[in-house]
Amino acid sequence: MPRNLDLSLIRTFVAVADHRSMTAAANALYMTQGAVSQQVKRLEETLGCPLLVRKPKQLELSQPGELFLAKARQLLRLNDEIWADTVEGPIRGQLRVGAPPDLITSLAPAMKAFTDAHPRVELSLTCEPSPVLHEAIDAGQLDVALIEYLAHSPQGRVIRTEPLVWVGSRQSEVWKTRPLPLSLVDERCVFRPLVLGALAREGIVWRTVFENGSFEATASTVRVGLAITAWLTSTVPEDLQVLPDNLGLPELPEFAICLRLPSTVQPVAEAFAQCLLETLPRENILRHPEAASA
Repeated sequence: MPRNLDLSLIRTFVAVADHRSMTAAANALYMTQGAVSQQVKRLEETLGCPLLVRKPKQLELSQPGELFLAKARQLLRLNDEIWADTVEGPIRGQLRVGAPPDLITSLAPAMKAFTDAHPRVELSLTCEPSPVLHEAIDAGQLDVALIEYLAHSPQGRVIRTEPLVWVGSRQSEVWKTRPLPLSLVDERCVFRPLVLGALAREGIVWRTVFENGSFEATASTVRVGLAITAWLTSTVPEDLQVLPDNLGLPELPEFAICLRLPSTVQPVAEAFAQCLLETLPRENILRHPEAASA
């Protein structure tokens, strides 16, 4: 006989997995912590395997939990789409999405999946530095945005954290040059004052080779060995390298990639936010192996 999964238990488990905390998940679901714990336990008993590894200060997913989470998200998304299409009607309207230049590539799969699932939504994309997107969200000019904040002061929902790293060409040692040639994406970029401040503290003189809003144009100047730049680890193109820690360049801080919505959230924005959470990698990203071992 076929057996049916309880979607309410699955929804609770996904909330716990997203927050890595029973208490935080309980607050998000407007439930007691005890109720959340009991629902996760019932789901584990139903599946016959532990989904969580309970540690003193945090929760982690077990290997079966990691595998189940991806399918759980798909199941909930399909349930919500069916409910929306048959009971509430298809999602429609305008959706204003924002992201900084370096995150556009990672955002694209979510945009494609969302527009395929909701063809009646008119989606528009704003590509601006994180400080500009922060102001736009607060002003209600965007419906949802990915924004980069320093890891110790995030806002909104943290998707993942990762370090800011120095990036250069594999065929060039331009990092030895003084003044140090830099290629930066935009003078309003959230990385810029931190990069320049780190150089100043080490007494490293620098000069700007290129400064423009185009991520690809910046990559081109680095690729041919005219300059180095600073990017998040996950955004470094495969043909460029994270410069090793032993080159005398200052250490750069970690950043949090955050999902921000305005104070008044539209249903279409909530649906897109969920799609983003299902599509983007959520684990913390460390420095590239070659940077650590060089």
